[in-house]
Amino acid sequence: MSKEISQNTIVPYEDLPKYDLFLSQVIDYLNDKFEGEKYTNNIVQNYIKNEVISKPEDGKKRGYTKLHLAQLVLLSYMRPILTTEEIKKVFRLAFNEINDGDDDIISWEKAYKIFSDIQEDSFQEFLSKEHFDEKKFREITKDMNLETKEEERIKVFFLVMTLICQASAVKKLVQKIVATYEDDV
Repeated sequence: MSKEISQNTIVPYEDLPKYDLFLSQVIDYLNDKFEGEKYTNNIVQNYIKNEVISKPEDGKKRGYTKLHLAQLVLLSYMRPILTTEEIKKVFRLAFNEINDGDDDIISWEKAYKIFSDIQEDSFQEFLSKEHFDEKKFREITKDMNLETKEEERIKVFFLVMTLICQASAVKKLVQKIVATYEDDV
């Protein structure tokens, strides 16, 4: 499963649509790329209204550019972990005021490409790690008198719980880091 997920990583920046899009096309694109996510016009418009992502180009029906897609793709990876306000603070670390591209510390393209590289490295590191100690599992279950089918189910349960513990620890660390830098933003 991990290998399958790692092969469906972030879309390379160069493969994002080159032409400006209507909001409905942006929604379709995001929902196609992020299984299980349900983007709507209201969700994207709320991110714009709350200045989490930048406004579309004034007066253009096709006002959503590659920059908006980069913002929304990065946001899609943060959504399951951070609140909208926390995402806004993270973006402000690198981009200051979201609607003023002149004060950006780095470009969205650069941020997107760096994130893509980090994500690929993270998946490779994740795949190379042992996430579940088989010896420890045997010790835990030795007195349970489990049938083979039950043992497999309990093993999957403990594997999932191990991953949840890791995800929870990472989430708390991210929230602590964002909160620490909140005053600087």
